[in-house]
Amino acid sequence: MKIMTPIGPFWLQADDTGLTRGTFTPLPEDSAEKNNPHLAQAKKELAEYFAGQRQNFTVPLSIKVGTAFQRQVWQALQQIPFGDTRSYQAVAQAIDNPKAVRAIGQANRHNPIAIIIPCHRVIGKNGQLTGYMGTSGVELKRQLLALEGAAF
Repeated sequence: MKIMTPIGPFWLQADDTGLTRGTFTPLPEDSAEKNNPHLAQAKKELAEYFAGQRQNFTVPLSIKVGTAFQRQVWQALQQIPFGDTRSYQAVAQAIDNPKAVRAIGQANRHNPIAIIIPCHRVIGKNGQLTGYMGTSGVELKRQLLALEGAAF
């Protein structure tokens, strides 16, 4: 399902148990999606997020991709509060793997559900914005962090 956001089009996919994908990269659409309650919930919650009315997402997630390490990182990302940022080092320490700084970046790169799993809240140790959804996404990251009022 393609939705329009203030920062551009965003695609969602879901299965019977929850949201499976959320990305700024086009995804194939299926006519059966119209009846998926998880897509409807995600669309509503994202609209509220962009309107400044939502800080936490409650739509169920159904993540069936990624390694155990990546899933651990994605779980840790969901603990970063709205409007806050963490360094890659801080995320590595949060999962008790302080040497995994580069691997944290790779896990973020493979995050299947952008925005809702907030990899945009992870920044460089020096406070600099680093890649988001590839190098071309840094402006998207900047816009999401500005929307949340995060200092960076």
